[in-house]
Amino acid sequence: MALKATIFKAIIQVADIDRGYYREHTLTLARHPSETDARMMIRLLAFALHASDTLQFTRGLSTQDEPDLWQKSLTDDIDTWIDLGLPETKRLRKACGRARQVFLYCYGGHSVQLWWEQNQSTLCRHKNLSIIDLPKEATENLASFAQKHMRMEFTIQDDHILVSDGQNSAGVDLTFLQKAVGG
Repeated sequence: MALKATIFKAIIQVADIDRGYYREHTLTLARHPSETDARMMIRLLAFALHASDTLQFTRGLSTQDEPDLWQKSLTDDIDTWIDLGLPETKRLRKACGRARQVFLYCYGGHSVQLWWEQNQSTLCRHKNLSIIDLPKEATENLASFAQKHMRMEFTIQDDHILVSDGQNSAGVDLTFLQKAVGG
């Protein structure tokens, strides 16, 4: 018998000072049985970093042709493709061909540096690709916020995110391994 996804509800307040974006979002996240709390919370963080009325969670882990999040135009073109982890370069090349901008949020500590050393020369050709390394300690801290019902605040400024649930807070610093041209 196949295991079902676990449903999480989140109300998030986004204060993105860099973009001048201040908004509350009510979200439903389906956590795949093989997904960890840390990965799910990184998806939530990625949502906060790119928050808009049209940004959506996709079927994610259960689908090869979709990222973890995306934003589509009214004509169904993919404006923003957001993936997590350390995917194969072939997947990123395909994403860069399909979307106006692509963001990859890497996590996992030392394995990110090894992956980057192996793939940097190939990935630097993609001018619409930004690759962000999230520190292992920060992703572990994010995992501690995971609950079935969450109310969280994300304050974003200068590649730093302050995450709070009203009782606890954690900081996340973004380290760009690669920034898209014009990004």
